[in-house]
Amino acid sequence: MMGAYIRVTGLENIVEAQLMESILQEKGIPHRMRSFHDTAYDGLFQFQKGWGEIFAPPERKQEILGIIELVRSEDEPPVSDKA
Repeated sequence: MMGAYIRVTGLENIVEAQLMESILQEKGIPHRMRSFHDTAYDGLFQFQKGWGEIFAPPERKQEILGIIELVRSEDEPPVSDKA
């Protein structure tokens, strides 16, 4: 039987969600993703809250936060010293 899952972090967009899904599956980390998309409101909640969120066992929280931090840091454009 699976233990309780907790909310680990929010997801900013579909690309981040797909990348995290792929990485977590590859590493065998148990998780669930919940999208905030609602067809009745045509995605209004995703616009306000982000794409969705990740849930996982509490003991995997820090590992997942480390992974998402790496994913987000790779998304940022390089900083240039030139003004």
